[in-house]
This record gives sequence, C-alpha cells and structure tokens, in this order.
Amino acid sequence: MVLSVIRKAPEVIPLVVIVGGACTAGIGFTIRQAVKNPDASWDRKNNQHPWLNIKANEQVKLYSHTDYSKLENERPSEF
Repeated sequence: MVLSVIRKAPEVIPLVVIVGGACTAGIGFTIRQAVKNPDASWDRKNNQHPWLNIKANEQVKLYSHTDYSKLENERPSEF
C-alpha cells in the first residue's frame, strides 16, 4: 500500500522516511528504557527493589555530562 502511494506521488518519500525513522527511534528508546532502566522491574519475586542495586559510579541515564566512572563512592559501606 505504501509503495503504491510512493510510486504515484514521489513527493511523500521524505515524509515516509521521517515518520518511519521517528517510529523506529521511539520503539528503540522504549525497549532501551524497559531493559536498562532500574525503575522498570520485570521480576518482582527475585528483585523487588532494583534501584537499590545501582552502584555509585554506574550511569543509568541516556546521556549525562558527568563521568560517573570517575566519581568517588560517597555511600557508606555495607554492614
């Protein structure tokens, strides 16, 4: 269906490319958030509080201007 519209009106090619790219980026970002984000918990029985397992120098943001690997551990040691 999309190919027949593109053949009849080639001026919609940029629109199709931009919308397709935006949809792909949105799906990719959603998958990344579901897999990498500590706020998303898929296994509540074994890991009820996944945000407690984050190390002090671990980056969980998509982009950050701070290099977390060079930060000192400011948390108290565990018992």
